[in-house]
Amino acid sequence: MKTLSELFSKFPLQIIAGSPIDAAINKITFDSRTVEKDDLFLAASGEYFDGHDYIDKAIEQGAVAIVGEREIENLPIPYIQVENARQALAYLAAAYYDYPARDMIMLGITGTDGKTTTANFLYEILRTAEIKVGMISTVNAIIGDEILYTGFHVTTPDALDTQHYLAQMRDAGLTHIILETTSHGWAQYRVDACNFNIGVITNITHEHLDYHGSFEAYRVAKGRLFENLGWIGDSEQGMRPLAILNRDDDSFDYLSRIAPVPRLAYAVDAPADIRAVDIRYLPDGIEFKVVDNYALGGCASSNMDSDGNMAAKINLLGSYNISNALAAFSAAVYGLGISSNIALKGLSALEKISGRMEEIDMGQNFTAIVDFAHTPNALKVAIQSARKMTEGRVIALFGSAGLRDKEKRRLMAEVSAEWADLTVLTAEDPRTESLREILSEMAEGAIDKGGIENESFWRVEDRGAAIG
Repeated sequence: MKTLSELFSKFPLQIIAGSPIDAAINKITFDSRTVEKDDLFLAASGEYFDGHDYIDKAIEQGAVAIVGEREIENLPIPYIQVENARQALAYLAAAYYDYPARDMIMLGITGTDGKTTTANFLYEILRTAEIKVGMISTVNAIIGDEILYTGFHVTTPDALDTQHYLAQMRDAGLTHIILETTSHGWAQYRVDACNFNIGVITNITHEHLDYHGSFEAYRVAKGRLFENLGWIGDSEQGMRPLAILNRDDDSFDYLSRIAPVPRLAYAVDAPADIRAVDIRYLPDGIEFKVVDNYALGGCASSNMDSDGNMAAKINLLGSYNISNALAAFSAAVYGLGISSNIALKGLSALEKISGRMEEIDMGQNFTAIVDFAHTPNALKVAIQSARKMTEGRVIALFGSAGLRDKEKRRLMAEVSAEWADLTVLTAEDPRTESLREILSEMAEGAIDKGGIENESFWRVEDRGAAIG
């Protein structure tokens, strides 16, 4: 059990008021409903609730100390005022679990699309290299042979859960951790105390503007991964930090400016340190060659051709998965020093990822693909990839969630009207919004791109009927 003073002994942020005392802390919580005797209650301002309004309740339930942002006096228990309570939570949670990230190599992956696929590629490479690796994604946490389904789905676990998972991984003897990080996770400081050694970007496109307010703010949130690489400096394992950037993406120039660490660029189309060439699309995956301009011939491989290019094969469909594979390959080979032979073998070991360009075969006489294409860019590249897989028509079926980024409703419908042959607009969890109004907004986008209702696009409210 830690004391309050121990939790704050290596606290890197400013304490505005209050003095940590030697009171023993049972646990840390930011949910007043879970406060028990001798707990530290952290009062943070949230999107819907303000924890400061529940301080009295926390004290009644036995809290031994409070951390918050407001100027508050005359509480019957110690109150520590900080500038940002959410950021403070990240470091206090790390201290509570004895800073687990400091004992492992931390690899952070962020981006709008492709994070989960890139994380899984990298995970398979490290497993192939017989490295004791764990992974925390928006889908699950993998600790050795144990898989914990977190249920987060679209965002990073909160700081307490993240540090708890990391502590479990450290205690299980894992040495390398892959952490998929979202813009919400960075904007809410959930992973600030994760001491990342390598940062990887997939891309930054239109998403979550309902939360961040602007594309620039969204990009800033993603960029915090790379700013934090410079903050930690060399790791306790003697490893230099490295930023893995996508030269094909518009984020490249911005991230290159803000990342104060060595950078490596990968690309399919643009000149880059690591490139893919001679791409061949197959029914069961993609073959390509990796061009190594970063190591200047120093990356030997038994798969090299006479030009020094390395033959690669992935089992996933979709041209964008080439970029995801290059990102994982670059982090493994040039960030961790894994041999290219092992990295290429690891890439080919990933069979499929549920819901990511996943082919559904039920004996039908057409190809059916399910993909988590939840942004305009993801939908566009999914349709373009489908185009390469068939000589027939491409039919896109999708919806847009309620109470989320409304602008992308029109944008996704515009993309489909422009790139697919036929479009079906349907439901995707409208929440408390009117499904009919959501579909109407989407239909306007399709019409703006020349779509003709009941000829090139349809509205079908029932998703089951739309699929059938």
